[in-house]
Amino acid sequence: MSTPQDALALLDWRREVAALYAAVRASDDPAAAHAEWRMRRDRLFAESPVTALLPEDRAGFRGLDVAPYDAAWRFEAVLEPAEPARLDVETGTDGVVPFDRIGAVTLPDVGRLDVWALRSYGGGLFVPVKDASAGRPGGTYGGGRYLLDTVKGADLGGRDGRLVLDLNFAYNPSCAYDPEWACPLAPAGNVLPVAVPVGERAFGH
Repeated sequence: MSTPQDALALLDWRREVAALYAAVRASDDPAAAHAEWRMRRDRLFAESPVTALLPEDRAGFRGLDVAPYDAAWRFEAVLEPAEPARLDVETGTDGVVPFDRIGAVTLPDVGRLDVWALRSYGGGLFVPVKDASAGRPGGTYGGGRYLLDTVKGADLGGRDGRLVLDLNFAYNPSCAYDPEWACPLAPAGNVLPVAVPVGERAFGH
């Protein structure tokens, strides 16, 4: 952050995201939680000084393109064994960010996704996803989206050793809005063979 005001604005953003996902986890109605998630994210993107939107996009911003909720794309998955692997991601601001593959999850009739553990300060789980519509007209962001990024607060919960993986909550990384960002993108083990018609679609132009 370039100024103390930016640092405080980022703190406010992180607090809002953490509170938003806490509300999602506490809700007994995923569709209602999803509607709240959409509304509050739109407000953050429109109003926060640290929004990822470029100035020219922020001026006419009317909300992110998120599909209506479809309960068929919500899963509670058990973490399955997977061969250990290391993913080192070069970023523009944080240097090399290391992840270790700690397992995988199977989403019936959809595919299998690797689950990564962040091995730098803060820790947490990371599950990106890239579907068959990525980079295509009317589809999702070409580099993939995020389902879980718990160090940033994006945690959908789970119980009894299961992870909630609700593709309706898949969202774009910051680099989808501003090419100056360098984001961890979906590696081969996080690419699905099917199109996923829910969650956030590719942004604008």
